[in-house]
Amino acid sequence: TLEAGALVLADRGVCCIDEFSSIREADRATIHEAMEQQTLSVAKAGLVCKLNARTTVIAVTNPKGVYDPNEDISVNTAIASPLLSRFDIVLVLLDTSNRDWDLVVSTFILRQ
Repeated sequence: TLEAGALVLADRGVCCIDEFSSIREADRATIHEAMEQQTLSVAKAGLVCKLNARTTVIAVTNPKGVYDPNEDISVNTAIASPLLSRFDIVLVLLDTSNRDWDLVVSTFILRQ
């Protein structure tokens, strides 16, 4: 039997992927194909199929190590530029160390 994965099941919807940089290389190639062609090619037991994967992909990841603002985002995340270029929007959210601000935020949260 042929079973659909997350991108195929999310056809015409949204697929959210956490820890994107931890995905195996083979799976990254599949995701790249899906984001580029909006289909996935599957060959299994003599059956060759093209499955629709017309989905919006929202992916999140952490930097490998400490984020270096002087390096390119592909270096910081260990995600190749061709795959990163398939995303329409790439946002970098940084949590800068600020002891005073952290105290204000944590005090506010703990009082709630």
